[in-house]
Amino acid sequence: MRASLIQIAVEEGESVAVRRLRTAALVRAQAGADLVVLPELWTTGAFAFEEFAAEAEPLEGPTYELMAKTASEAGVWLHAGSIPERAPDGALYNTSLFFSPSGELAATYRKIHRFGFDKGEAVLMGRGEELVTVRLPETVLGLATCYDLRFPELFRGLVDAGAQTLVLPAGWPERRRAHWTLLAQARAVENQAFVLACGTAGTHAGVPQAGHSIVVDPWGEVLAEAGPGEEVLTVEFDPAKAAETREQFPALKDRVLGLETPRR
Repeated sequence: MRASLIQIAVEEGESVAVRRLRTAALVRAQAGADLVVLPELWTTGAFAFEEFAAEAEPLEGPTYELMAKTASEAGVWLHAGSIPERAPDGALYNTSLFFSPSGELAATYRKIHRFGFDKGEAVLMGRGEELVTVRLPETVLGLATCYDLRFPELFRGLVDAGAQTLVLPAGWPERRRAHWTLLAQARAVENQAFVLACGTAGTHAGVPQAGHSIVVDPWGEVLAEAGPGEEVLTVEFDPAKAAETREQFPALKDRVLGLETPRR
């Protein structure tokens, strides 16, 4: 399976409309890949809190329309990152869009763990409530977003739902880049799954971004890692290795907590 993670640079001075068109061109250039992944909130920047309400769009808004068309043109499964979604009741969500190679919407995921503690996304966005998996011909994807990476129970839930490959768009800050790499590898090892984590480059509202998108295999080996700037990170991997790893080293079968009450 061939996956391309597009590490978009989000910089001040480029309008959302222009960035959409530029990103669509980058996606079309990945024709021949099986899966293309974009970052979290790449239209606005994950830390551009003041832009969320102004740039929020309905689920089937301009980003949806362009990315659906682009997925079809490129013939790829497209995780179109996430957008600030304005729901019909006016609430905002950090919502991921996932399209099939025919341009059909295959899944949406509203981010469950919102970053910011008592400010920013945590107070501006509503919380998602559902775990989401998507079945591709080669593998089952589990969807998560950025700050979710710090909460291993979410990924256990995705594994219980059948996920073998974990896909995570993000807008992760440079000052915590060491955590990004460490946690991506930890989620891969503990779940015996591939992790495809796509971040942003540039600076969001004065917050330098980590970049360094990363692909990790079920043994924790880093298969590919981007640098700090805008980049397309492409990697070939065998999704069957997740099932093989779980069979060769069946640690997941020894789980107790969260499944049943342990015997004393």
